[in-house]
This record gives sequence, structure tokens and C-alpha cells, in this order.
Amino acid sequence: MTPRKNNNTIEDFNKLSIQVSLNGLSFCIWDSIANSIISSENIVFQKELTPYAVQKELKAICEKYDIANKKFADIIVIHRNNLFSFVPKSLFDENELANYLKFNSKILANDHVAYDELENYEMCNVYVPFVNINNYIFELFGSFIYKHSATVMVESLMNNYSGNKNATCFAHITETQMELTIMENKKLLLYNSFDYVTKEDFMYYLLFTLEQLKMDTEKIVLKLFGAIEKHDDLFNLCTQYVKDVSLFNPSESTFNFELDDSEIETIDFTVLSSL
Repeated sequence: MTPRKNNNTIEDFNKLSIQVSLNGLSFCIWDSIANSIISSENIVFQKELTPYAVQKELKAICEKYDIANKKFADIIVIHRNNLFSFVPKSLFDENELANYLKFNSKILANDHVAYDELENYEMCNVYVPFVNINNYIFELFGSFIYKHSATVMVESLMNNYSGNKNATCFAHITETQMELTIMENKKLLLYNSFDYVTKEDFMYYLLFTLEQLKMDTEKIVLKLFGAIEKHDDLFNLCTQYVKDVSLFNPSESTFNFELDDSEIETIDFTVLSSL
């Protein structure tokens, strides 16, 4: 799906980014002329919903902010789920999409499988989007762009973070999910996501991942961001096992516009990165 053409009106310079998952959804409208956020909201569901229940929540948000009656220069929908797999470009075959997923994800025969191409990094992200969400957005606006959240996360960090001499592990944290992106010398070593309940779960997945990559906890740089604050329980637990731990402020190196603290806390990283 491709973005619509501008009609050269003021409203047409606004951009809409929507992220959907079974655990929550968020959206942001950005004024590209004023370089500022017009409106945004982030919702965390009390329990995991079905894709069609998520669609109802999204419809309520669209009605609340009268989104369907607005015009946008660009519309992007970001799908967040664990039904994805990164594939090196040298091994990628567009006719084998389902085969890349079936060994590590539970997919159905009638699932629609899509892929994003990370052109600068010689790999593709194969995933299952929420088709009903795409259909709903298409009914509202016509053509648009959609991607997987892992694509946006990896591209944003790889494109904008210069790194240092040691390998760096970025841990993006939500209330129920952790995403690990490990880079060294501008090369992606690993991206993966895990569902967790307790801080001990988080620590297990983090240390297990570092162990599999033979990373030294005395040398690895761990940068935490998302739903975490300095010296909260999760942060303090990380400092007990990893020597170099700090909070990562994405707005300093990733975004092309200024954000206040409240916007950083309430708008998802991938939603902002896609603008």
C-alpha cells in the first residue's frame, strides 16, 4: 500500500502514525510544518484482546479525535506482535514467506504474510499483519503504508545511533513486552522480543540473550528506554548484573523534532520514529 498524494493544503502536511497490538494501541498526529505533535494517545489494555476487539478500540479512538474526517500527507500503520522473523537478503525468497515463520511462530494456513525490506542493511522482516486493521484503515483513508514494529525499531536505532567501541544492547520496555536490539560497530547482532510478567522474567531473558551471544556483562553497554525510570526496581535489578546501565533518551539522537518529557513518556518510540 502506498501513501496518497498531497492536495497542497495546510492539513495535507499532517502525518498520522498508528500502532496496534493485542496489548494496546497508540497514535500520533504530527504537523510537519510546525514540527510539533497535534494530538496523541497511548492505551494499554487490561488483558490481551482479539484482533477484532482491537479494531473496536481503534474505531473508538478515531471517533474521539475525529480522525476519519481529517486529511493526511502520510499514513502509516505499525503492527506489533511476535509473528515475525528477520531474514538475510541473500536467503530471502518472496515465494517462501510462510516458511520463514512456521518454525518459530504459530501461523494459520490462511494468514496473510507480508514483509518489510530494510534496504540499507541487506535483510527483510517477514511477519503477519493484522489484516482486519489494514482493511479498516483502508476503508477510512484509501491507500497507506504499513510496517512491523521491529522494522521501525531496528531501522531507527541503526540509522541514528552512532554507538561506541563496546557492543550496545537497547532494551525497549512496555508493561508486558521487552524488545532487545543488540548492535556492534553499526552491525545488527540480534533483535528479539519477549513477553514478561515480573522483573525477574525480564532479567532472565536479558541474561540468557547475552549468554547466547557470548557477551560479557562487564563490557556490554545496556541502554533502557520506554516504560522505565532511573532507580526503579527494574533498573536497579539490571545494575546488579550488568556493569554499564543507563537510560536512553531517544529524542536526543533519533527524532528530528523536540519533545517535552510528557510526550516522550506517553507516545510510543516506534510511533514517533515512523514520522
